[in-house]
Amino acid sequence: MGVPEGAWKPEEQRLGPVLRRRDQVQSGTTDQRLLDTEGDSEWVHTDPWRVMRIQSEFVEGFGALAELPSAISVFGSARTRPGTPEYEAGVRLGRALVEAGFAVITGGGPGAMEAANKGAREAKGVSVGLGIELPFEQGLNPHVDIGVNFRYFFVRKTMFVKYAQGFVVLPGGLGTLDELFEALTLVQTRKVTRFPIVLFGTEYWKGLVDWLRDSVVAGGKASERDLLLFHVTDDVNEAVALVSKETGR
Repeated sequence: MGVPEGAWKPEEQRLGPVLRRRDQVQSGTTDQRLLDTEGDSEWVHTDPWRVMRIQSEFVEGFGALAELPSAISVFGSARTRPGTPEYEAGVRLGRALVEAGFAVITGGGPGAMEAANKGAREAKGVSVGLGIELPFEQGLNPHVDIGVNFRYFFVRKTMFVKYAQGFVVLPGGLGTLDELFEALTLVQTRKVTRFPIVLFGTEYWKGLVDWLRDSVVAGGKASERDLLLFHVTDDVNEAVALVSKETGR
């Protein structure tokens, strides 16, 4: 019933949602390639297979976090040392967020993340850690009650935003800045609404705020109102009050 392979090649080929024309037309069919048992195992490293892994990470994350109460994501440096003022502020912040009725979500690592998880656990709240696969493996800190490890940063970022009602950002490095600017962009472009962002530590964040105002806004790369997308404070109670007010609690 079929046309022998090589006898005729169509100008246009539809493979599910994909359209191929001219030299991009492939021989054989999807079923044929699925049922063909010959070949090596390189297919497990191809982009289509990665899509399945990405999908599975979304499913696992959604399933693990779907029943969380209202939550706040707390970011900060993995290099913050226990016993320092920054670490103790993270503990107080995690505790105060739970007392205000929030679960606490962090990246699950050490430093500022561990501090916030510790405060949440000590206050008998829900302490969540969303880890990431890294060459220098850190693992989830011991204060995490619900932990999910991800391969892909963008899946993890989705979980931070989807299951949180706001961000509190402690002093941190490049990863912390990445999460901060991701959140600011989502709010600025109205991809999310009613999403408070609080920067904790006025001295630490002063240089960044000055640069945004004096270079980015002054240079016409952002508007003056974009500086209202976040708050800066040194007070734990004020940070909690700000996220509580903007989330309507």
